[in-house]
Amino acid sequence: MTRTGPVGREAELRLLDEVLAGRGTDGPRVVDLTGAAGIGKSRLLTELCLRARSRGMGVLRGRATEYERHTPYGLFTDAFADLDPDLLRPGTGPASTLATAASPVLRGIGEGALGGGAAGDGDTGHGSGHGQGQGGRRDGFGGGGAGPREGGAGRAGGEAAAPYTDRFAVHRATARLLAALSRTGSGLLIALDDLHWADPASLELLDHLVRHPPHAPVLIAVARRDRQTSASLAAALTRGVDTGAVLRLGLGPLPERDCVERLAPGLRPARAARLYAASGGNPLYFLTLLQQDGTGARSPLGGLGSLLLDELTPLTPAQRRTVEAVAVLGDHATPELLAELAPGPAGELDATLRALALRDLTRPGPAGSWTLRHPVLRTVVHENADHRSRILMHRTAAEALARSGAPAPVRAHHVEQALTGWDPAGAAVLLEAAALASATAPASSAHWLAAVLRVLPEGPRYAGQRLALMLDRARALSVCGELQAGRDLLAEVIDTVPPHDDSGLRPAAVTLCASLERHLGRYARAEALLRRELSRSPAPPPSDLLALGIELGSSAPHSTPYPTVRADVLRTRELARRLGDGAAEADALALMALGEAYEGGLDAAARYADRADALLETLSDRDLALRGESRARLSAASFYLERYGEAERHADRGLALARRVGPPHILSHLLQCKANVLMSTCRLHPALELVEEAETIARGIGSPDLLALALANKAQVLLASLPPGNPESLAVAEEAAAVAGPRTSWWASLAWCVLGFAALFAGKPERARTAMLRAARPDLSGLQPSMRPLFLEALVTATVAGGDLGSADGWAALATADAQRLGLPTQRASALRSTAQLLAARGRTAEAAEAYARAAGEAARSGATLWEAQSLLLGASLAADGPAEAMWHRGRGLAESGGAHLLTGFADLIRPTAPAPSPPPPPLPGLTPREREISALVAEGLTTAAIAARLHLSPRTVDTHLSHIYRKTGVTTRSALAALTARATPAP
Repeated sequence: MTRTGPVGREAELRLLDEVLAGRGTDGPRVVDLTGAAGIGKSRLLTELCLRARSRGMGVLRGRATEYERHTPYGLFTDAFADLDPDLLRPGTGPASTLATAASPVLRGIGEGALGGGAAGDGDTGHGSGHGQGQGGRRDGFGGGGAGPREGGAGRAGGEAAAPYTDRFAVHRATARLLAALSRTGSGLLIALDDLHWADPASLELLDHLVRHPPHAPVLIAVARRDRQTSASLAAALTRGVDTGAVLRLGLGPLPERDCVERLAPGLRPARAARLYAASGGNPLYFLTLLQQDGTGARSPLGGLGSLLLDELTPLTPAQRRTVEAVAVLGDHATPELLAELAPGPAGELDATLRALALRDLTRPGPAGSWTLRHPVLRTVVHENADHRSRILMHRTAAEALARSGAPAPVRAHHVEQALTGWDPAGAAVLLEAAALASATAPASSAHWLAAVLRVLPEGPRYAGQRLALMLDRARALSVCGELQAGRDLLAEVIDTVPPHDDSGLRPAAVTLCASLERHLGRYARAEALLRRELSRSPAPPPSDLLALGIELGSSAPHSTPYPTVRADVLRTRELARRLGDGAAEADALALMALGEAYEGGLDAAARYADRADALLETLSDRDLALRGESRARLSAASFYLERYGEAERHADRGLALARRVGPPHILSHLLQCKANVLMSTCRLHPALELVEEAETIARGIGSPDLLALALANKAQVLLASLPPGNPESLAVAEEAAAVAGPRTSWWASLAWCVLGFAALFAGKPERARTAMLRAARPDLSGLQPSMRPLFLEALVTATVAGGDLGSADGWAALATADAQRLGLPTQRASALRSTAQLLAARGRTAEAAEAYARAAGEAARSGATLWEAQSLLLGASLAADGPAEAMWHRGRGLAESGGAHLLTGFADLIRPTAPAPSPPPPPLPGLTPREREISALVAEGLTTAAIAARLHLSPRTVDTHLSHIYRKTGVTTRSALAALTARATPAP
C-alpha cells in the first residue's frame, strides 16, 4: 500500500525536504511548526521523521506532556529513549564518553544521574532536607554570606558545598553528544512535539541549542502552540527566523477540498460542507465530528471538549476507569501500573484495552505502554474524572513507582497531584526531588518547594521550617531567571525573622536579597538594606557582620565609588583578623584589591592582591570551595594591574571551583575574566568560546547587568576575531547597550564603551562618539580610571574621524596625563596611539609612525599581544618602506597566530610594496568611484568641509561616504585611510 503524506500540506513538505537535504549544516538548523491544537503539527512532524529516516538520518523523537511540566528534561529524556543503547556503551566512541556529562538529560535526574546536590533524607519534621546549612546556597547569589546555622555555629563563608553539577555544562555536553551521534550516520534529527508543555529545564536546553547549534549535521524540529510558548524561547526562535537559522511553518486550516476528499471520501456533499464549516478546517475537530452519531454537523457549546466527552459516554465503568488511569499515568501507562490503578478480574484489563483500541481512544505505545489518541483527549479525560478518584489514582501511581525504584523527580508529579493537605511523607518526596534538581533544573526545584509551602501548616511549630524553605526557594529562583520573585520572597523572610533570631536565617536572607538587588541593577536599595541590617539593635553576631560587610563592599565599584565603602571594607577585614577568620579576610582583601585597581590605586591594589592570594593558599579545601568570587575579583584586579599571567591563574583556579560547586553567576564572571586575558594576549578562539558560555549563563540567570557585561565582552572578542566589515560585533554591542539601558553602573558603562569601539570599526564614528560620551558622562566619571586612556583612545579616534581636531587634542592630552600617572604599559600604549592619530591627521606621518612603534613596544612589555599587533600595523601604514615592512610582518604574524582576523584583514590591505618592480596596484577593492574619489582627497589632507566644497556635496553626504569607506576597508582613522589610499595609488 502506498504511504501518503499529511493532508493538504504539500507546500510545507517541499520546504521540509529542502531542509533535510541540508541536514542542519546548509540552511536552517531548526524547523519551527506552529499552529492550533489538532491542526496537524504532530502529523507533519511524524512525516518529517519518516523522511529523515529514509535519508539515513538518525531520529530522536520526544513529546512533552501537559501534566508532567516539571519533570526535569522530560522532553529530551523521552527523545533519548529512542537511542540505541549500544551507542553509549563505554569504550564505543565519543558519544559514550559524553553520556555521563549529559546524564540528567539522557536518564533524568535521580538515582544514577548527575543531580544538583545530595538527595534529601526525607525528614520534614525540622528542616527542608534541601538547603539547610550551605547545601542550597551554593546555587544562589551571594558568595560570602552565612547560611542558616546548625547548632548555633556559623561563620562568614559558611559550610563546604556538596558536589555540584553546572546545568550549563550539561547543556554543552548535550550539544557535543548530539554532534557525536550525528556523525555515526548520515546526520541526526531531534523532533520535539508539544513543546508548549515542556518543562523549564528542557526549554532552557533547547534555547541553548538554538543559540549555539552543534557544529555537525544536526537538525532540530519542534511543534508547538505559538501562544503557549515561553517568551524567551519564542524570542530565540524568532531571532533565528530573522537570521535564516530557523524555518518557521505556521499551519492554518486545511482547504475544504483536501479536508473532505482526503479525510472523508464518499461523504455526501451537504453533510461534508456542514462538517467542514463546523470544524473550521481543523482536521482533529473534523474527524471528531465525523465520528459522532447522527447525520447533521453540530458545533456544541463546549466545542471540541464536549465532542470528545461524548466519545466516553458509551464506555463501561471498567473502560472509563482504564481510560482515566491512562490519562493519569501518561508515559508510564504500562499494563503493570494500569492494573494497580484500575484493578479488576484476571484478563479484564487486556479485554478492556482491546475494546478501547477498537474505539480509537487508546493506542499502543513503546515498550508495551498505552497512550490516548491525542493530548487534547488526555486533558479532557483527566479534567473530567471524579476528583477523589483522580487523587487516589495519583497516590497509587506514586506508591507503585516508588516500589519500582523510580527516583523522586519522576514520582513528584503524582505526589503533588495527590496532595490535599499536609502529608509529611509526600512532602519528603517533593523535597528530595527539589534537592536533586537544585543545580540542573532550578525552576523545577522552586516549583516543588512551592508545592510543599502551599500545604505546610501555619503556626509556630512549622515556622522555622517555613522560613528555611522560603530561603531555599529564593535561592532556586535566583538562578533560573526569576530574580524579582526571589527578591520578593526574601523580603518576606526578612520581615518575618526577628532581629534577635540566632538561626542564621536573617543574615543569609539579607545578604542574598542584597545580591539580588545588585544583579537587578538596584545598587542603592542593596546598600540601604545592608546598612540598615548592620546598624540594627541588637547588633548582628560578629560572623554575620563579616558576611554583611563583604556584601556591602560588593556594591563597589558597580555604582558606588569604592572610596565611599573603603572604610567599611577595612573594618570588615580587621574584624576578620581579630576573629582569626582567614577565609573572610581573604574575601575582604580581594574586594580591596579590586576596588583600588579600578580606581587606579595600583600600589595598594597589588599589595592587597598578593596578601589575599597568600591567604587563599593557606585555606582548607572546605573553605576554598566557597572562594570562587574572591578568585574572580583577584583575576579582575590582576588584569587591571596588567599582570596577565596572574589574572589567568586566578581565573583558572576559580573556574575549577565554580564548575564544581557553583554558583552560576560567579562562573560567568570567571569566564569573562579569563576571556579578557585571552583577548588581550591575542588568543581569540578560546576567548570566544568562553564569552559565549558566559552569555548563556547570564541569559539563564536573568540579571540585566550581568548580561550586558557578557554581551559587551562577547562583542569586543568578536570585533577582533571577525574580518573587516562583518556586522556581527556591532549587533551584539548594540544589544549590550540596549540591555544596559539607562543604568549608569560600571558594567553598563563598559557596554556603552564597547559599543563605541564596535561602531568605530563599522565605519560609524559619530555613533561611536555618542556612545563613548554616553558612557563617560559629562565629568568622565563613567570611565574606569585605571583604563581611561584606552577608552579615551576610542573617543579621540571618533573625534578625529569627524574632523574636530581641537576636541581630540583635549582627550589625547588627558589620556597622556592619565597614562603617566598610572604607569601601566598597555595604557601608555593607548595614549601613544591617540597622539599618533593626531600627528597623522596633521600630516606629520613620520612622527606618527614613531609614536605607533613606541606604543607597540609598550604593549609588548606587558604581554598585550593584540594591542602590540594593532600598534605595529597602524605604524606600518605610515612608516617608510624599510621599517614599515618589518612592522607589517611582525604585526601580521602576531595577529594571524592569535586569530585576529580584523587585523589580518587590515594588514592585507596595507601590505608593503615589494622592492622588485611590479604591476601598479589596483584601486581600492570594493569601493565605488565616488568613494575612491573621496579617499584620494582624504589622502591629500583635505577636511570634510573642503572635500564637500570640492565635490559640490554636503558635509553630511561626505561623512556618509566616509563611514561606508571605513566599514569596507576596516580602517577607523583618516590617517590610516590616507596611508591605505597612497599604497593603492600608482606612483606618477
